[in-house]
Amino acid sequence: MSLGRRSLLAAGATALAATVVPTSAQAAPARPEPQPPATYDAALRELLRGNRRFVTGHTLHPHQNVAAIHRLAAAQDPFAVVLGCADSRVTSEILFDQGLGDIFDNRVAGNIADDLLLGSIEYAVEHFEPPLLLVLGHERCGAISATVDLIRSGGEAPGHIAAIVEALRPIVEPVLSQPGDAVENGVRANVVAQVAALTEASPILRDKVESGKLGVAGARYDLDTGKVTLL
Repeated sequence: MSLGRRSLLAAGATALAATVVPTSAQAAPARPEPQPPATYDAALRELLRGNRRFVTGHTLHPHQNVAAIHRLAAAQDPFAVVLGCADSRVTSEILFDQGLGDIFDNRVAGNIADDLLLGSIEYAVEHFEPPLLLVLGHERCGAISATVDLIRSGGEAPGHIAAIVEALRPIVEPVLSQPGDAVENGVRANVVAQVAALTEASPILRDKVESGKLGVAGARYDLDTGKVTLL
Protein backbone atom coordinates (compact mmCIF):
# COMPACT_ATOMS: atom_id res chain seq x y z
CA MET A 1 0.00 0.00 0.00
CA SER A 2 1.42 3.44 -0.98
CA LEU A 3 1.22 6.53 1.22
CA GLY A 4 -0.18 9.79 -0.04
CA ARG A 5 1.85 13.02 -0.10
CA ARG A 6 0.11 14.36 3.02
CA SER A 7 0.85 11.13 4.91
CA LEU A 8 4.53 11.26 3.89
CA LEU A 9 4.86 14.86 5.11
CA ALA A 10 3.22 14.02 8.42
CA ALA A 11 5.48 11.03 8.97
CA GLY A 12 8.59 13.11 8.15
CA ALA A 13 7.57 15.85 10.59
CA THR A 14 7.07 13.28 13.34
CA ALA A 15 10.50 11.76 12.75
CA LEU A 16 12.19 15.20 12.72
CA ALA A 17 10.52 16.23 15.95
CA ALA A 18 11.81 13.12 17.63
CA THR A 19 15.42 14.10 16.85
CA VAL A 20 15.24 17.77 17.93
CA VAL A 21 16.39 18.65 21.47
CA PRO A 22 13.78 20.80 23.20
CA THR A 23 14.67 24.48 23.40
CA SER A 24 14.38 24.46 27.18
CA ALA A 25 17.08 21.77 27.42
CA GLN A 26 19.37 23.70 25.06
CA ALA A 27 19.01 26.83 27.12
CA ALA A 28 19.48 25.19 30.53
CA PRO A 29 21.76 27.44 32.57
CA ALA A 30 25.16 26.16 33.70
CA ARG A 31 25.54 25.33 37.36
CA PRO A 32 27.19 28.15 39.32
CA GLU A 33 30.78 27.60 40.35
CA PRO A 34 30.94 26.53 44.04
CA GLN A 35 32.42 29.17 46.31
CA PRO A 36 35.78 28.31 47.90
CA PRO A 37 35.82 27.59 51.64
CA ALA A 38 35.77 30.85 53.59
CA THR A 39 36.81 29.62 57.06
CA TYR A 40 39.72 27.68 58.51
CA ASP A 41 37.55 24.70 59.48
CA ALA A 42 35.83 24.57 56.08
CA ALA A 43 39.13 24.81 54.21
CA LEU A 44 40.68 22.04 56.28
CA ARG A 45 37.62 19.83 55.76
CA GLU A 46 37.80 20.39 52.01
CA LEU A 47 41.45 19.33 51.85
CA LEU A 48 40.84 16.23 53.96
CA ARG A 49 37.76 15.30 51.88
CA GLY A 50 39.88 15.63 48.77
CA ASN A 51 42.56 13.44 50.30
CA ARG A 52 39.96 10.76 51.08
CA ARG A 53 38.87 10.85 47.43
CA PHE A 54 42.51 10.49 46.38
CA VAL A 55 43.16 7.55 48.71
CA THR A 56 39.97 5.70 47.74
CA GLY A 57 40.34 6.28 44.01
CA HIS A 58 37.29 8.54 43.64
CA THR A 59 39.08 11.72 42.53
CA LEU A 60 37.05 14.50 40.92
CA HIS A 61 39.95 16.50 39.42
CA PRO A 62 38.10 19.80 39.96
CA HIS A 63 39.05 23.00 38.15
CA GLN A 64 41.28 21.20 35.66
CA ASN A 65 39.66 22.14 32.37
CA VAL A 66 39.58 24.90 29.79
CA ALA A 67 36.79 26.70 31.64
CA ALA A 68 38.97 26.90 34.76
CA ILE A 69 41.89 28.23 32.72
CA HIS A 70 39.75 31.04 31.32
CA ARG A 71 38.09 31.81 34.66
CA LEU A 72 41.42 32.13 36.45
CA ALA A 73 43.35 33.96 33.74
CA ALA A 74 42.71 37.39 35.24
CA ALA A 75 42.91 36.56 38.96
CA GLN A 76 43.25 33.76 41.49
CA ASP A 77 41.55 33.08 44.80
CA PRO A 78 43.25 30.13 46.55
CA PHE A 79 41.55 28.98 49.74
CA ALA A 80 44.70 27.39 51.19
CA VAL A 81 48.42 28.08 51.32
CA VAL A 82 50.60 24.99 51.67
CA LEU A 83 54.25 24.79 52.71
CA GLY A 84 55.31 21.34 51.56
CA CYS A 85 58.34 19.33 50.56
CA ALA A 86 59.74 19.40 47.02
CA ASP A 87 59.54 15.59 46.88
CA SER A 88 57.99 14.58 43.55
CA ARG A 89 55.53 12.26 45.32
CA VAL A 90 53.99 14.98 47.49
CA THR A 91 52.20 17.34 45.11
CA SER A 92 49.45 19.10 47.06
CA GLU A 93 46.95 19.52 44.24
CA ILE A 94 47.09 15.81 43.48
CA LEU A 95 46.98 14.31 46.97
CA PHE A 96 44.23 16.74 48.06
CA ASP A 97 42.32 16.31 44.75
CA GLN A 98 42.23 20.05 44.02
CA GLY A 99 42.82 22.01 40.84
CA LEU A 100 43.94 25.26 39.31
CA GLY A 101 43.58 28.23 41.63
CA ASP A 102 42.75 26.21 44.76
CA ILE A 103 46.13 25.97 46.54
CA PHE A 104 48.98 28.47 46.71
CA ASP A 105 51.73 25.87 46.79
CA ASN A 106 55.20 26.53 48.27
CA ARG A 107 57.57 23.57 48.05
CA VAL A 108 61.17 23.15 49.13
CA ALA A 109 63.20 20.20 50.40
CA GLY A 110 62.40 19.67 54.05
CA ASN A 111 59.41 22.09 53.97
CA ILE A 112 61.57 24.76 55.65
CA ALA A 113 60.17 28.26 56.12
CA ASP A 114 63.27 30.31 55.25
CA ASP A 115 63.10 34.02 54.37
CA LEU A 116 62.24 33.43 50.69
CA LEU A 117 59.46 30.94 51.45
CA LEU A 118 58.17 33.17 54.23
CA GLY A 119 57.97 36.09 51.82
CA SER A 120 56.03 33.97 49.33
CA ILE A 121 53.60 32.85 52.03
CA GLU A 122 53.16 36.41 53.34
CA TYR A 123 52.41 37.58 49.80
CA ALA A 124 49.68 34.97 49.40
CA VAL A 125 48.14 35.68 52.79
CA GLU A 126 48.15 39.45 52.21
CA HIS A 127 46.79 39.41 48.66
CA PHE A 128 44.36 36.48 48.65
CA GLU A 129 43.38 36.22 52.33
CA PRO A 130 43.03 32.42 52.43
CA PRO A 131 41.72 31.07 55.75
CA LEU A 132 44.20 28.16 55.95
CA LEU A 133 47.98 27.80 56.02
CA LEU A 134 49.12 24.16 56.12
CA VAL A 135 52.63 22.82 56.74
CA LEU A 136 52.87 19.39 55.13
CA GLY A 137 55.69 17.01 55.97
CA HIS A 138 55.91 13.45 54.72
CA GLU A 139 57.04 9.96 55.63
CA ARG A 140 60.71 9.10 54.99
CA CYS A 141 61.62 12.67 54.04
CA GLY A 142 65.00 12.66 52.29
CA ALA A 143 66.08 15.98 53.79
CA ILE A 144 65.37 14.73 57.31
CA SER A 145 67.06 11.40 56.59
CA ALA A 146 70.20 13.12 55.27
CA THR A 147 70.31 15.36 58.33
CA VAL A 148 70.03 12.38 60.68
CA ASP A 149 72.81 10.52 58.84
CA LEU A 150 75.18 13.50 58.79
CA ILE A 151 74.65 14.34 62.45
CA ARG A 152 75.38 10.75 63.43
CA SER A 153 78.38 10.38 61.14
CA GLY A 154 79.83 13.83 61.70
CA GLY A 155 80.09 14.29 57.95
CA GLU A 156 79.34 17.30 55.77
CA ALA A 157 76.78 17.70 53.00
CA PRO A 158 78.07 18.68 49.55
CA GLY A 159 77.36 22.05 47.96
CA HIS A 160 74.25 23.96 48.93
CA ILE A 161 72.67 20.83 50.39
CA ALA A 162 74.56 21.84 53.51
CA ALA A 163 72.20 24.81 53.91
CA ILE A 164 69.24 22.43 54.17
CA VAL A 165 71.00 20.24 56.72
CA GLU A 166 72.03 23.22 58.84
CA ALA A 167 68.48 24.56 58.84
CA LEU A 168 67.16 21.19 60.00
CA ARG A 169 69.95 20.33 62.45
CA PRO A 170 68.57 22.23 65.49
CA ILE A 171 65.17 20.59 64.96
CA VAL A 172 66.35 17.04 64.29
CA GLU A 173 69.25 16.76 66.74
CA PRO A 174 67.11 16.90 69.92
CA VAL A 175 64.92 13.97 68.78
CA LEU A 176 67.76 11.56 67.97
CA SER A 177 67.74 10.25 71.52
CA GLN A 178 63.99 9.67 71.58
CA PRO A 179 62.56 6.14 71.18
CA GLY A 180 61.29 5.09 67.79
CA ASP A 181 62.46 5.81 64.26
CA ALA A 182 64.75 8.84 64.15
CA VAL A 183 63.63 10.00 60.70
CA GLU A 184 59.93 9.72 61.57
CA ASN A 185 60.53 11.60 64.81
CA GLY A 186 62.39 14.25 62.83
CA VAL A 187 59.61 14.59 60.28
CA ARG A 188 57.02 15.20 62.98
CA ALA A 189 59.27 17.55 64.97
CA ASN A 190 60.00 19.55 61.83
CA VAL A 191 56.33 20.06 60.99
CA VAL A 192 55.65 21.30 64.52
CA ALA A 193 58.71 23.56 64.42
CA GLN A 194 57.79 25.09 61.05
CA VAL A 195 54.20 25.77 62.20
CA ALA A 196 55.59 27.65 65.20
CA ALA A 197 58.26 29.45 63.15
CA LEU A 198 55.76 30.84 60.67
CA THR A 199 53.94 32.98 63.23
CA GLU A 200 57.00 33.68 65.37
CA ALA A 201 59.00 35.07 62.45
CA SER A 202 56.19 36.88 60.65
CA PRO A 203 54.17 39.73 62.18
CA ILE A 204 51.95 39.58 59.09
CA LEU A 205 50.95 35.97 59.72
CA ARG A 206 50.74 36.48 63.46
CA ASP A 207 48.32 39.40 63.04
CA LYS A 208 46.13 37.34 60.72
CA VAL A 209 46.03 34.45 63.19
CA GLU A 210 45.30 36.69 66.17
CA SER A 211 42.49 38.42 64.30
CA GLY A 212 40.91 35.06 63.44
CA LYS A 213 41.37 35.48 59.68
CA LEU A 214 43.94 32.69 59.32
CA GLY A 215 44.52 29.31 60.93
CA VAL A 216 47.82 27.40 60.76
CA ALA A 217 47.95 23.61 60.86
CA GLY A 218 50.53 20.86 60.47
CA ALA A 219 50.11 17.49 58.78
CA ARG A 220 52.01 14.40 57.66
CA TYR A 221 51.63 12.57 54.34
CA ASP A 222 52.03 8.79 54.32
CA LEU A 223 53.90 7.62 51.23
CA ASP A 224 52.63 4.06 51.65
CA THR A 225 48.92 4.81 51.89
CA GLY A 226 48.50 8.31 50.43
CA LYS A 227 46.74 9.46 53.58
CA VAL A 228 47.23 12.87 55.19
CA THR A 229 47.05 13.00 59.00
CA LEU A 230 46.87 16.18 61.04
CA LEU A 231 49.56 16.59 63.68
